[in-house]
Amino acid sequence: MSRILIVEDELGIAEVLEAYLRRDGFATERAADGARALELWRAAKPDLMLLDIQIPAPDGLEVLRRVRAASSTPVIMLTSRAEDIDRLLGLELGADDYVVKPFSPREVVARVKAVLRRAQPQESRHIYRLIHATSATMLELDTQAVLCKVGEQRLELTPTEFRLLEAMLKSVGRAFSRQELLEVALPDSDALERVVDAHLKNLRRKLDDAGIGEMLETVRGIGYRLWGGA
Repeated sequence: MSRILIVEDELGIAEVLEAYLRRDGFATERAADGARALELWRAAKPDLMLLDIQIPAPDGLEVLRRVRAASSTPVIMLTSRAEDIDRLLGLELGADDYVVKPFSPREVVARVKAVLRRAQPQESRHIYRLIHATSATMLELDTQAVLCKVGEQRLELTPTEFRLLEAMLKSVGRAFSRQELLEVALPDSDALERVVDAHLKNLRRKLDDAGIGEMLETVRGIGYRLWGGA
């Protein structure tokens, strides 16, 4: 049974989300502020967090920063701000999806299921490998173990980052458009194409920290591609 942490300071919304999630077989925890959210996240180790941006201190974006500094727990942002910049700010920090208020509770449950599916190991195992041309370091991704390594170093990727990297490793050297990558990584979302930029910025940073950042290349006017580097 998957456990969902609902972080929402509007009691009515929190109660409705909890009722719908429990009806679909999820276990739930609830927090109304950032401090309690972080406390429950550490103690309950949820499988996914529904995180409202405008909660009492620390706010949702700060909670997301702290969660992402330590783990790849899937996170769906809840927001009443319609401006794209607010949505993208959350996603640049590593959120896996967002839902804008007012929303249907059924829609939120569907998004939760979709993100959890992306985070699950695949039944059939595929291992993809790519050698960095300069350092001869190997990038390896195991779909069944949901594991990514650079050499012997494990990379902590969010489910969305993992799906994006998998798609590009399947077709090394191919230039993917943002729409193609969006359909691969967030097929059940209505997210904007620019969301892909935010996720790939985070993925590139992680690859760069491992010394192989140039393997992920921006293709001007098209999108992105993965290759062996120069």
